[in-house]
Amino acid sequence: MPSSLPARFTTPEMRTGLYYAAMFLPAGVSTLLLPIWLDGRGIGEEQIGIVSATPIMIMIALNLFVGRIADRGKDWRSVIVAGSLVSGVVSLGFVFVDEFWGVLLFNTLVVIPIMAIEPVIDAAAIRMTRRRGSDFAKVRIWGTFGYIAMTAIAGLLFGWLGIAVFVPLFIATCLMRGAAALPLPFFRAPEGTQSAAPPLALSPDTATTLRQVFRPWFILTLAGTALLQASHMLMISFGALLWVRAGVPEAALGVLWIVAPVCEIVTMLFFAHFARRFSARHLLLAACIGGVIRWTGMAVSTEIWQLALLQALHMATFGLAYMGIVNFIANWTGEEIAAQAQSFYVVMRQAASVLALVLFGPLVSRLGLESFYAAAVMAALGAVMVFISLSIKDTKR
Repeated sequence: MPSSLPARFTTPEMRTGLYYAAMFLPAGVSTLLLPIWLDGRGIGEEQIGIVSATPIMIMIALNLFVGRIADRGKDWRSVIVAGSLVSGVVSLGFVFVDEFWGVLLFNTLVVIPIMAIEPVIDAAAIRMTRRRGSDFAKVRIWGTFGYIAMTAIAGLLFGWLGIAVFVPLFIATCLMRGAAALPLPFFRAPEGTQSAAPPLALSPDTATTLRQVFRPWFILTLAGTALLQASHMLMISFGALLWVRAGVPEAALGVLWIVAPVCEIVTMLFFAHFARRFSARHLLLAACIGGVIRWTGMAVSTEIWQLALLQALHMATFGLAYMGIVNFIANWTGEEIAAQAQSFYVVMRQAASVLALVLFGPLVSRLGLESFYAAAVMAALGAVMVFISLSIKDTKR
């Protein structure tokens, strides 16, 4: 048994899983503490929205370009490693900033490389696991483990040392992410090798060029899921701040934040069972309905137990939606445009996120917790779009 342990940690799946774990460490820190850190420096809600939205707006223009470069390269790995290292080095700039424009500059430069590689790593990992006959969900789940662990650590350190812990902790996790990218495997199959899984016959509806993606039923599914995921921007950018203002104890913030990814793990562990029984779009429709329930509840809830129950719906609003859309795109597109197709969805999601942030900033300053009603409306529109897609095009086995 001991002699087999190192071999397990050198498999392509494990090296990719460990990178996913490191990839989400900075998010565990910034999602919980960045809004509070910014608020402590006199940066208002609308400016916090700008800090969150700026890198997204820039990546709307760059994502497809990065996806095209990744697809045309010898392997997707090089783009992932480069983006991780650049983000880690640039994070050191947080030591020198303490006001809006400096924070805006360095946060944008840290976040952009990771946003660029996010669809690339997803496309690379799901193609690699399908080729090797393994389970993508059990690789991606390590990202959630990393996020949970760092959120817990950030919450404990915040309660112990205060908000001064944010900058050093954020820089350390960004550097760890860069280091974790170096052992990543090559994701494409070497020429002349046999796949562990039997090859799947391409359907006539499978897109092999990006132009073929522009079909109404396909676009509607992407747009509906993008709206659902963009509705999370209210929670990501303002959630911890709104809870503190509503009287939620600071010591409870980390626990409440961890409830969501813990429930997300449940979804990923059992996603293969869901996928055998329901199509990706039916799962996406269920996720959107879960979003309506979650955000409506958030608008009227301040008790810790109520918030914990609503946070548990993250298993649907993010876990089910994330796995559903990654599999939907992989099901209906060829490997020739793997990264570009994922990047195209991310562009739609980012455009929706920018619009959401522009809306949420002023709403939070005026309505407080009731701003979550706007997020519920976004999730409802997403459900309508996915339902229309299902009515136009049958599901694919």
